[in-house]
Amino acid sequence: MAEGSSHPAIPRRHGADLDTGRRMAGPLRWLIRGDPEPSAAQWRAVGESLNQGDPAMDRLVEWMGSEGLRRTKPLFDLAVGQGIDAVPDAPAPLRRFFAEVEARPAWVDPGLLDEGARACGISGLAGMHVLRDFGLMAGYQASAINRTLVLTGALQKGAQRRVAETTKWWVDATRPGGMARGAPGWRSTLQVRLIHAMVRRHVQRHPEWDAAELGLPVNQGDMHATYLAFSVIFLFGQRLLGVPLSAREGRAAMHLWKYIGWLMGLDERWLGDSEQAGRIALYHNLLAQAPPDESSRQLGRPLADEPLQRRYRNLGWLRGRWNRAKHLSIARAFIGRPGMDALGLPQGVLPWYPVLSFAPRLGWHLAHRLVPGGRERLVRHGLKAQEDYLEVLFGEDERGLAEPMPGTHEASR
Repeated sequence: MAEGSSHPAIPRRHGADLDTGRRMAGPLRWLIRGDPEPSAAQWRAVGESLNQGDPAMDRLVEWMGSEGLRRTKPLFDLAVGQGIDAVPDAPAPLRRFFAEVEARPAWVDPGLLDEGARACGISGLAGMHVLRDFGLMAGYQASAINRTLVLTGALQKGAQRRVAETTKWWVDATRPGGMARGAPGWRSTLQVRLIHAMVRRHVQRHPEWDAAELGLPVNQGDMHATYLAFSVIFLFGQRLLGVPLSAREGRAAMHLWKYIGWLMGLDERWLGDSEQAGRIALYHNLLAQAPPDESSRQLGRPLADEPLQRRYRNLGWLRGRWNRAKHLSIARAFIGRPGMDALGLPQGVLPWYPVLSFAPRLGWHLAHRLVPGGRERLVRHGLKAQEDYLEVLFGEDERGLAEPMPGTHEASR
């Protein structure tokens, strides 16, 4: 594997700092059988993915912009909510897009989707902690992905709202039945896909966007990183916190996220069936990511303080500080001292929460799995805990996805 690449279809960010990439990917080596190093063809494909978008949705957004979003966005929303047949005289571009997304791939197993949803719910708040402190916080070390957030004004939106909206989409998508056509997860995923395409269209025209350095905004490679955070990282992160997921539960969760990733607009070649394949893909993706920079600290510090802004019903001051300390401890366990430093997080934090909670959590789960109906009780309680978490994040605010970032409507007209 060569360091970086001068291939014209590959942006300069690809593999720009392999030492940092190997530091971030290093723990995965313990979980991968055999040699995970990418071949020359695999490494080139990862690099080329940084210049590839979502052709189907990009074409639809091009049409929506040319016809005017005030007219076309309500048609899209109606098709998402009620199906394309509910749109009177549906324009051909809209009908073509929904004919594609409403036809499930032949490999989708509805039973396995629901089993995967239960596997996502069984850990309750431990799973939420993994997503936040391992998936999101650790992900801010990838500075090229951060650049899109900076240029869309996401920093002004605030960490608390970003966490709430991401969690709402994740919860919608991982409920049993949530990815059936027209269900909340299915609808939310298509709305997120539309926002991604509008942001891609807007940011690539921004005068500060360096395409030769960064590639395409919200590209296949960066969407792949997000998919891997919600599937692969989510699964092995839970085990590190003491949730004993079985191989079957892992396979079911991977199947659910394979379908979510497909509906999100990822090319099927990036979607894996097994945790092992996903770990290797994550290893390759992390090697390719640009190293941390000031944007990592601009995003990491506010996320560290996000628990202080939650909508607690009582004892808000105390609970906010307790949760801040807990999340920093979890992040320290997952990303180590170098990661804490790269994100501008406090030094001297110890991984006390994962250490102290591992054995009690493991014992609690194993005890439930040994008694009749215990696993299903874990699932029910876990799903409810995740949904209750939304109340803490949103309070009385509307629980939904915000409109695209400022300027994307104008750029799409």
